[in-house]
Parts: sequence; C-alpha cells; structure tokens
Amino acid sequence: TGPSGPDNEGKGTNTQDLSGSRSVMMDSTKILGVQVVLIAAYSLIILLGFIGNSLVIYIIVKYKTMRTVTNFFIANLALADLMVDTLCLPFTLVYTLLDEWKFGAVLCHLVPYAQALSVHVSTLTLTVIALDRYRCIVFHLDSRISKKLSFTIIAIMWLAAAVLAGPLAIFREYRYEEIPSINLKMAVCSEKWPSGNNRDATIYSLSMLLLQYVFPLAIICYAYTRIWFKLKNHVSPTSRNENQCRRRKTTKMLVMVVVVFAVCWLPFHIFQLAIDLDLVLIFHEYKLLYTVFHVGAMCSTFVNPLLYGWMNKNYRNGFLMFFRCQNKPESIHTEGSVRGRSDGTSTSGTEAD
Repeated sequence: TGPSGPDNEGKGTNTQDLSGSRSVMMDSTKILGVQVVLIAAYSLIILLGFIGNSLVIYIIVKYKTMRTVTNFFIANLALADLMVDTLCLPFTLVYTLLDEWKFGAVLCHLVPYAQALSVHVSTLTLTVIALDRYRCIVFHLDSRISKKLSFTIIAIMWLAAAVLAGPLAIFREYRYEEIPSINLKMAVCSEKWPSGNNRDATIYSLSMLLLQYVFPLAIICYAYTRIWFKLKNHVSPTSRNENQCRRRKTTKMLVMVVVVFAVCWLPFHIFQLAIDLDLVLIFHEYKLLYTVFHVGAMCSTFVNPLLYGWMNKNYRNGFLMFFRCQNKPESIHTEGSVRGRSDGTSTSGTEAD
C-alpha cells in the first residue's frame, strides 16, 4: 500500500506500490510498543514545535523593537515550521500506523504540496538570512535592507517555493489498491508521473536534493565561513567592540540553526534518494527506517525556538515573560540598547540581537 507517510514530506520521492513485497517484509510499526513510541514522539514534536514557533512569531509581532528585518525572516522560518507541524506530522503519523490514506482525494494532492512548500520556504529563508548577514558584515554595510524590501523578498520566496513544490500536487494519484491476501481494498495516495516509472520521480528527487539541500547549504556555508573569518580577524575600535560582540553572538546562533537543519535532514534525504533508486527493499525494516529518519528530520521544527531561547537574550526574556516567569517590562530592548531606525535599518547591523 505504499511507504509510511504521504511520500517524503516534499522531497519528490516516488511512493512505491509495495503491497506485494510487504507480505515478506517485517513491519515493526505494527507492534503495539513501537506504535506507542511513535505516537509519543510525533505528539511531542508537534506540541513543542507548535508552542515554540508560535511564541517566536508572537514575540516578534508583540514587541516593536523585535520587528527587524532579520527577525522577520526568523518569523518566516517559524511559520514554515508551523506548517510542517500542522500539515505534515499528523497525516504522516496516521498513514504510518494505518497503512491507508484516510483523508480523501483532495488532501492527497494538497498535503504533500503543503509539506514541500514549507520545506522549500525554510531552506530559502536560511539562505537569505546568511546572504543578508554576509552583505552587512563582510562588506561593512551598516544599513540593512528595508522592512518593505524584506516583505517583498519573503513573498518571492513563497512564490518560488510554490512553483518548485507544484509537481507534488499535480502528479499524484488517489486510488484503491486491492490486497488479494485479505480480500480488501485500501486507499492509497501515491505519486503518478507521466513516464509511468521511476525515471521522472528520480529526476525530480535529485533536482530537489540539489535545489533544496546541496546548493543552499553550499551557499550558506560559504557565507558563514567568510563571516567567521571577517569577525575573527577584524580589530574594532573600542567604541565598536560591543557591536562586534553582538554580531558574533547572533551569527553563532544562526549558524547553529543551519547546522541543526543540515544534520536533521541529511539522513532523510539520503534515504529518500535510495527509495527512488530502489535500494531500500533489501532492508526488512524499511518502513521503520523511513519513520525513524522522518522523526529525526522533523526534530528541526522545534529545535530552532530552543536555540533562540538559549542563545538570544531577547527571545529568552520574551519566553519567560509569556510564561510569567519574570516581571513584564513595557517592551523588549535590544542588547546594549541598540535599536533599529524607523526605516527598518539597524545602526549596528545586528538586528537579530
């Protein structure tokens, strides 16, 4: 009836018809204990991701001093992670446990599309943040892009992501697959490419691996490497030491976000490519492996807010104030009382601080 989950959460992998081979394959996801662990893991990720990313957006919207260009991009990243938590994980969990698509033909097209859209937006946002900091720090451009331009860039990112995710909405099939061994028809949501074989799926999957993972990470790594060397070798006047310190702290936080994203998604990307190349059926626990790698990838959706709270004083204070763990001031101020100008630029070049 196909692998666990509606394909590959936007990575372009072909959903194989495995009903014939599943009978000779072990399926540990049917064991009660394994199902309890999976339900607990997915539920925890959904809960932490929803609360954490909602709080990030709430703090940026509520406090005027947090409405800066870099924080707008961070809010966009949080929104994409919220989409994954709400439009990806619940459906994937049910499909994994029941081995049947219970959500009808319309959602068969829309859910994988929304999943792909959110992952593309996340990758593009991380890339834009890295390039923005590269522009400001490496080239000493203290004036940041305007807030109006940042919203335009965010709109372009969503448009580009919508186009790239389009094939997963178009080339899909909702059908009933007959299982002769139990004389039962089960609903299946799978990809159906024009070629009728794995060729198109493999081409799309490889293209998305490059566009969604390899190329963006290469750009991000180059940008942050140049930033790291610039900050390491730059000797600031005493009056600007505080600004340099903030830049280092903010850059370190953003680098950690990228590292988490890369580490969480790498095993899942490799496994998805193996699916398209028909290399996974040699594993008896194919479905369990898919689910474990998927859980690992989804962990990236709730880790980001934890990183913000750990490494950024403003977000940490905002979280504490929301839960009433400390007195609530009138607003959250940037560290060192450096604020952005009214046109959306920052005199320090460190708007995430």
